[in-house]
Formats: sequence, C-alpha cells, structure tokens
Amino acid sequence: MSTTASSRTSAEIDSQPSTWRQAAASVARHSAALPRRGERVAVIGCGTSWFMAQSYATLRESGGHGETDAFAASEFPHPRTYDRILAISRSGTTTEVLDLLRLVKGTTPTSAITADPATPVMRAADSVAVLDFADEESVVQTRFATTTLALLRAHLEAEGALPSGIRTVERAAKDAESAVPAPLDARVCGAEQFTFLGTGWTYGLALEAGLKMREAAGAWTEAYPAMEYRHGPISITAPGRVAWVFGSVPEGLADDVGRVGGTLVAGSRPVDGDLDPLADLVRAQRLAVARAEAQGHDPDRPRNLTRSVVLGNGHE
Repeated sequence: MSTTASSRTSAEIDSQPSTWRQAAASVARHSAALPRRGERVAVIGCGTSWFMAQSYATLRESGGHGETDAFAASEFPHPRTYDRILAISRSGTTTEVLDLLRLVKGTTPTSAITADPATPVMRAADSVAVLDFADEESVVQTRFATTTLALLRAHLEAEGALPSGIRTVERAAKDAESAVPAPLDARVCGAEQFTFLGTGWTYGLALEAGLKMREAAGAWTEAYPAMEYRHGPISITAPGRVAWVFGSVPEGLADDVGRVGGTLVAGSRPVDGDLDPLADLVRAQRLAVARAEAQGHDPDRPRNLTRSVVLGNGHE
C-alpha cells in the first residue's frame, strides 16, 4: 500500500513539526490562558480534544504542577470544584464545551485553547489561547490537537514541571520529521485490526490513534492502557492484526503478541522503539490517511462527521 497521500489531511499531518515549534515559542504570549502551578485543574474537550486533555492531565500531575483531571465536556462532575477549567475546542463552537463554560462563568476561572478567534468560545471563556496557525480545513483533527498538546507540554517544560523521561517539544518535532517520510510496514498497512496501547500520558495518544483510524478509514480499532492488554484484549490478536504501543513496552508484552501471531509496533524502530510518542502518533495519522485512500474514502471529509458538533439551536 502506498503511504504517500495527496489529501489536505496529509499536508496538515506533515506540517506538525513546524506548528509544534511555533506553539512552544508562544508559551509566554499565552500564559494568561495556561494553568498556574498548584491550581487544581479540570481539562475538558470532546472527541480528539478530550484525548489530548487526558494526556495533558497525566503529564501535568505527574510533573508536580498540580492536581489535574480530564473529562468529556458532557460528563463534567458539576458538584466538584476546581481552581480552573481549561477547555480545548478547535472550532470554538462545540455545544457541550460552551454550555459548561457558560454554566460556571463567574464562579470558576476558565480558559480555552482554540484555533478560531471568531467563535463563541472567545466570549465564553475568561482567557483564550488562539492557535490559528494550527487550524485545519480537514474535518479530521490532526495538527491542532497535537499542537495544543505541544503548547501545554512546552509550558510544563518552561515551568520546570516536565516529568522525568519526557523529552522536549523540540526533540518531539525532530522525531516527527524523521517519522513523516519513513515508509510504513506492509504488514501494518494491510492489517485487518489494530489495538492501540499506552501507559500514563500515552494512553490518551492510543485513544486518539484508534479514533483517527475509525474516522478516516472506518477501521476496526480498539485502545487500552498497555497493562490491560493481557486482561482480555489479547484475545483479539492474531495473524494479520496489530498491537501498537505508544511509549515503553511493558515487560513480556512483545513475546505475548508474537506468541498469538500478532504484529507489534513500538515506535518506528523495531529494536529500541526510541521515538517520541507524539511523533509516533504522526505515523498512526499517516496510516489512517493511507488506509482511507486505499479504500476510496476521502480522509478530508469522513462520512457522518462535521467539523463541529452543534446541538439543538446551537451556538453560532
């Protein structure tokens, strides 16, 4: 299967190292919208934005910057109190996000990260970081989501709160530059099923990889914490099926995948897996586009999806 896609999504995927660097350079400019050290923070979003919220929440809390929870906007536990609510919304029009921001306005400080400065989230949140340089024409999110995580990761780096072992955004960008042109294994491109796995902050990336494959290519995908794989999900692994691990591979897992005939993907290098997990997500995005185009699907405009979910009367 060819992995050189001509879609707009593919071009946006390839641009990510540049947008990550731009986000990292803009941390000081966006400081008003970013959580303060010690704040108890809830990060909310829908779909892809929720998965990025999960990754950031784990990074922030494990780095000692403050207690952090992540919620789908529709599932926010309203009796619970926080020092700040941070919303992630590419479009700035998502109903569940706007409803929550408006509900807590005046009682809880709110921030938002968006791609569009001309949308209702600019008024709904107390402070907003606009990453318009990472906006996308494609319905499927790729670079806005990862650029948001790059901004938040760079902020932790600037605050001295990047967890041990987590690389700089610059290193992630360099890894992504090496990952973008690298060919994808034929066994992976032709697989019938994918199980994405992650540990800690990379679990959110695993969830996002699974979503990208479903959205763009209609693929059969699942995602789990890596240590949960042997508690049931391994039963689905077989020849022609992939277990893709973001970050470190738990001891013995590679042998278990091989024993049942599955294909293990760990980073881009079969031996050391030494690829930043955010860069590895770029590879999964490319795979989603390649699979979609091979099946005659339009990865820019997946079926049943729109850029933003606006419910009822909506928020225009």
